[in-house]
Order: sequence, then structure tokens, then C-alpha cells
Amino acid sequence: MKTKAAVRNMRLEDIDHVYEIEASSFTSPWTKDSFYHELLENPYAHYLVIEKDGHLAGYCGIWIVMDDAQITNIAIKPEYRGQSLGETLFRSAVELCKEKDARRLSLEVRVSNHPAQGLYKKFGMQPGGIRKNYYTDNGEDALIMWVTINE
Repeated sequence: MKTKAAVRNMRLEDIDHVYEIEASSFTSPWTKDSFYHELLENPYAHYLVIEKDGHLAGYCGIWIVMDDAQITNIAIKPEYRGQSLGETLFRSAVELCKEKDARRLSLEVRVSNHPAQGLYKKFGMQPGGIRKNYYTDNGEDALIMWVTINE
């Protein structure tokens, strides 16, 4: 039986699980304190989580300032990858940005992360530039991608 995934706003009690996903997904993970700061002190931050079978399977962070939105981080727990949860979560993030009247959405992604780039292209995101030596763990460049979401 296939169960449906549910997207909701992130809560403080989600931070331990979100940090586990962060640490298993990125070589330079954000700290738990960073997530607390985002939820408690950053008025521009919006965080979503996706649950499947009652378990937190992924999260997405967005900063919305005026009419610009930026995905700060998005990750799916390794054992839940390949189930279209990233696509569902990203779609919800785009909808949130539209509801908040953002006109443009951008993000940075490793130039070597072709699966993520493929997902973002499904939503009309296009390459917009390169940030040289962006990632501190290995000096890899970041590809900047963007899309207009509200005309």
C-alpha cells in the first residue's frame, strides 16, 4: 500500500530529526543552533518538512526578502530518496514563495550535483551564474539557478 507524504511547517521539536538529515546529506552541515536561530530569530526564514509513514523524511529552508526568495537548504533522508519526495517538497516550497508574493526564486547547487539540478530544472529553474570556490569543504563551485515564479 502506497502512503501519501505530507508537507507542513517545521517546528522546534523537528530540529533533532532535521539535523540528522542535514548531517547525512551534506559534508559541511548546518548546526542545530543554526536551525534554532532560523526558526526563532530570522523573520525572513520559512522552513517546511515532509513526513512519510509518520516519519520526518526531509526538509527545505527558504528565505523570502521582499519579492526575492532563496532556497537555503533542501534535503531528503537517504532511505527516502528516489520516491519523489524531493519533488513534492520543492513544489510546496515554490507554492509558499508564490503565496508570500515572491517574484523570483534562486538557489545554489554544487556543479557536480546533477540529480538536484535535474529536479530544479523540472520547475523551470535555469543556470544564472557560478560562485567560484563556494563550498568550504572542497572548494567546489556552486551553480546559481533561478526562476521567475510570479510575473
